Amino acid sequence: MPGPCVSNGLSQFFRDHPKVLLAFSGGADSSYLLYAAKECGADVVAYTLRGPFQARSETAAAIEFAGSMGVEHHVIDADPLSDPGIASNGPDRCYLCKKSMFNTLRSISDGQGRELIDATNLSDDPRTRPGMRALEEFGVLSPLRLSGINKSQVRELSRRAGLPTADVPSNSCLATRIMGGIAITSEALGRVEESEQSLSSMGFSGHRVRDRGDRCVLEVRERDSELLRSMKAEVESVLRRHYTAIDYGRRETE
Repeated sequence: MPGPCVSNGLSQFFRDHPKVLLAFSGGADSSYLLYAAKECGADVVAYTLRGPFQARSETAAAIEFAGSMGVEHHVIDADPLSDPGIASNGPDRCYLCKKSMFNTLRSISDGQGRELIDATNLSDDPRTRPGMRALEEFGVLSPLRLSGINKSQVRELSRRAGLPTADVPSNSCLATRIMGGIAITSEALGRVEESEQSLSSMGFSGHRVRDRGDRCVLEVRERDSELLRSMKAEVESVLRRHYTAIDYGRRETE
């Protein structure tokens, strides 16, 4: 029987869907869902897409967590920039990217006789997440959403379960750091990833470096405001490796 860290709704979901393939990012939501599937005795495999839109540190964290769960985990390479529709960064970029991802995973899940699931939760708003259209098109099930579990509940259940991902800040792919309508390049993504990783090593978390070509906008959470004030010179030294001008903003995360 699943423990108290798994809701009745999730337990019922995995009784009804005992053989699944999880699109696994390694963030708080997908990590909790992987834990719940394992706790419920589901036959679950996890697949992580690796490519220029994913920070290498996130892929490494996904590999580490899946390993700690003793779950079969596969990392497959993806190149979204090879699709002109995605690289041009138009208003449908997120949808096209998710469509490509789920097309790949659907082929794998069908070949294994598994149902395809993802970690969309009740807090995720389709109006601000155009990629959610692809879920319905490819028949992707979202157990957290179907069970009425929102982001704050994911975090609380993760804490009760002792998961190291309980307080990991919400994240999004590196492509979101590029202003819509500006073509995405591997160079711009590389600048963002290196800058954000350097700031992480200085103690920042949940921050964003918005790439604007030769300038950037650094967004930090309220909790890191004092850290930014005390280390502003060091922060700007890091950012000026890639950018000649720096603006600042506030980052709100769940």
